[in-house]
Amino acid sequence: MKYIILLMLLASNIVMAQKYFTKTGLTEFKASVENFEPIEAKNESTTVILNTETGALAALLFIKAFNFEIALMQEHFNENYMDSDKFPKATFKGLLIDFNMKNLSSEEKKIKLKGTLTIRGKDKIIDTTVTLKKEQNKIVLTSEFTVKPEEFNIVIPGIVREKIAKSINLNLHYEFVEKK
Repeated sequence: MKYIILLMLLASNIVMAQKYFTKTGLTEFKASVENFEPIEAKNESTTVILNTETGALAALLFIKAFNFEIALMQEHFNENYMDSDKFPKATFKGLLIDFNMKNLSSEEKKIKLKGTLTIRGKDKIIDTTVTLKKEQNKIVLTSEFTVKPEEFNIVIPGIVREKIAKSINLNLHYEFVEKK
């Protein structure tokens, strides 16, 4: 009888650990410099999982899924800068600090996010703020932060160095649904 009660308690804890996810998260970057062509791309297939019990967040995106308005720019991005055949994905593993699912509402709430962003096999610690809110059965996360190409061993050739921003702006918009 004791074992049955213990098993029931353990099973209820496992079921209570809710996970929310998206496979259609939007990740954008902008590396534009004034007076030159805009260097911007969108990736609308970022996969992200949020553990609502712990606040743990994990993301994966495929580099080749970034879409540019100019096809040649996309080709250069993948072949010359990101070497996306060798480094096909970027990942993030982190934690929403003091996250509490019970505190989410339709009103936006700012929460600290700390974790490790890995691009081209290089890790960078990210310490930023995200905005969270609950819309119906979804959790919506948005954030903005910057990275520098050299942090990921991305070499910008001298001929185009003045046309690409020294800091790359990343914008995130993820709408999580409960994983069932």
